[in-house]
Amino acid sequence: MTEIFREKLKTQAIGVFSKTSDPAFIEVMGYAGLDYVIIDLEHGPVTVQTAQNLIRAAQLSGVFPIIRTKENCDFIFGEALDIGAGGLQIPQITTKAEAEAVMEKVKFHPEGKRGVCRFVRAAGYSAKDRFDYFTDANRAVIILQIEGTEGIAAIDDILDVKGIDVIFVGPYDLSQSLGLTGQVDHPLVEEKMLEIVQKCKEKGVTAGTFADGFDSAEKWRGKGVRYISYSVDVGIFYGAVSDLVNRFKL
Repeated sequence: MTEIFREKLKTQAIGVFSKTSDPAFIEVMGYAGLDYVIIDLEHGPVTVQTAQNLIRAAQLSGVFPIIRTKENCDFIFGEALDIGAGGLQIPQITTKAEAEAVMEKVKFHPEGKRGVCRFVRAAGYSAKDRFDYFTDANRAVIILQIEGTEGIAAIDDILDVKGIDVIFVGPYDLSQSLGLTGQVDHPLVEEKMLEIVQKCKEKGVTAGTFADGFDSAEKWRGKGVRYISYSVDVGIFYGAVSDLVNRFKL
């Protein structure tokens, strides 16, 4: 599943953020054909305990499970990978040193120093050969979020860190760091986003971003963004229900 997803990153991968704790929502996403789902622990009620059931639903229905961690914290990385996350999306990366520290904590030796335990869900609770598990675990997709001016200033150095699969530009946090909170279409915000996208192309790293409308998604796809996170499950559901209500009121 991981290598299939990596192939999609070379052309196009479309997913959504999920802020619910109901596995049925995740199953629907998979059956509908989404490439991935970001189980959001940073801005949502999901815990590691509930996330493992969401991962089970994702694996059952064929949608690639990514966990966005609450923060840049090594023990959280291990928890998310232990329960079977196919990838991690880590917020607020600002320096090369932070990126290097992340890679060290999400990989087993010889690539890193992740804490070792083979009695976890990702290893079949020890049913999987331990050496196969360590090798497969080191293939987890790693997505780093660049969300502020400090991260943009360090982007060349960050991109030199080995093992990064996606650099994700957070447009809302970026707009705030530029003093333009919420103005994600402001020319200055777009200028900085394009700067990152171009540098990702030069270094051969997939660029990603968030879009909360089709026009925005198409715009960034046209500029070379291959990892598109389209809106949020609860927002999509709200929009669908609102449309239904409005149609009956006509």
